[in-house]
Amino acid sequence: DGKVRCTPIFSTILSLYAEENELQYAVPGGLIGVGTRIDPTLTRADRLVGQVLGEVGKLPDIFTELEINFFLLRRLLGVKTEGEKQGKVQKLAKGEILMVNIGSTSTGGRILAVKADLAKVQLTSPVCTSVGEKIALSRRVEKHWRLIGWGQIKRGINIAAS
Repeated sequence: DGKVRCTPIFSTILSLYAEENELQYAVPGGLIGVGTRIDPTLTRADRLVGQVLGEVGKLPDIFTELEINFFLLRRLLGVKTEGEKQGKVQKLAKGEILMVNIGSTSTGGRILAVKADLAKVQLTSPVCTSVGEKIALSRRVEKHWRLIGWGQIKRGINIAAS
């Protein structure tokens, strides 16, 4: 039917490792190996990369569309400027594709509407995040993604995990 579905995988954590050290608990930052009873066919070939792990009922909502309050940089970073026009960051345009970074997650986003410093963004893949989270916006400039601004999530359309 063309709708996006998010299906949770439930498991019990058996062990936590950082490098060769067994951990009693995990804190944010760094890489942590999580030993579970999840079937290895689900985890092979990095299929779960980018997925979110959390306690049942404690994860934030999953959004497919966001309304953001954004701020654009005055000039592009890391781009050689030949004329005045090239170095300035252009306003967001309806239908434009941007890269949206939310926490450690990167996804594409299509601008649906822009009004002053508010924009509605349809995400190419669902993101597990919360209202109030800070985001970074990047635009494709000369075959490279360049930071053009940042923002904050005001609200959005979320989907329920089925």
